[in-house]
Amino acid sequence: MTAPDAGLPDDMRRFLADLGIQGRDLRAHPLTGGVSSDIWFVEADGRTLCIKRALPTLRVAAHWTAPIERSGYEYAWFERVREIAPAAVPPLIGRHADGNMFAMAFLPADRHPLWKALLLRGKVDPDFAAAVGGILGAIHAGTAGDGRTAGAFATDASFHALRLEPYLLATARRHPDLAGRLEAIARTTAATKLALVHGDVSPKNILAGPEGPVILDAECAWYGDPAFDLAFCLNHLLLKCLPVRDGTSLLMDAFDRMIGAYLPHVAWENAKAFEGRCAALLPALLLARVDGKSPVEYLTGEMDREIVRSAARGLVAEPPDRLSTVKQRWLDSLRR
Repeated sequence: MTAPDAGLPDDMRRFLADLGIQGRDLRAHPLTGGVSSDIWFVEADGRTLCIKRALPTLRVAAHWTAPIERSGYEYAWFERVREIAPAAVPPLIGRHADGNMFAMAFLPADRHPLWKALLLRGKVDPDFAAAVGGILGAIHAGTAGDGRTAGAFATDASFHALRLEPYLLATARRHPDLAGRLEAIARTTAATKLALVHGDVSPKNILAGPEGPVILDAECAWYGDPAFDLAFCLNHLLLKCLPVRDGTSLLMDAFDRMIGAYLPHVAWENAKAFEGRCAALLPALLLARVDGKSPVEYLTGEMDREIVRSAARGLVAEPPDRLSTVKQRWLDSLRR
């Protein structure tokens, strides 16, 4: 732990005072691992919490900017989801008056391990993946067709800056022969307004808590296409097969279980139409994680990246309408 004054930014100190936390026996240090926000652990007045503030420029190799107002929308996503699945979000402490930072309870890793860390160690629990799928489905079903939520999360510009441009459109520039297809997927996603979307449903943003999944980092929150959330998370289960080859069978079981738990919630539209959009998005997101602005850090070898490209490019060019087709083509690429 750091020294008592800890270098905590002055505006965060003032924010603590606004929350009624006087800072007695203050200890604080920045938390690492994120690219889009400053996040500080704070212990004061016998409480432990995190303060999170969005950055205007993300910490990645490519130039990537995004509106800092997303901190307010992230907090609002937590508040809205707490009405549907209270155990699936962290306890909230307060939001800054300007909306540019907020505080939430600190959840220690010994009781809330990061799902990504578990997966990369080969600890794959298909039941947990099913729980994530069920929670996502409940959130989407609980907000589908809700005008109040739609109005509160009309964050099209932010979602474009954080997701459509750095993932789909940046990848289109790297693959000009597929640009038409990738741009069409981006347009379809942008135009589909059905439910409250998290936008970054990744194992790095999900804790395996004692009461089930806890979802963090909702700064991409948007009222839009729920297929994006499911495809985004399924993508990570596919990608984890490369660093955890021995876990492929369990990861594919987790893939199926997540879909199986999610799809029964789809009542806002025809389930086949939903799955078709999700199946088209998934290979585009696969390709984006090697050739977009946010490549996954654990695919360090060119051979692994080529496996991803081999599977994804064909599926982008001729999009499937079933998620099982994406899974099978992925497994075929792994075996080559």
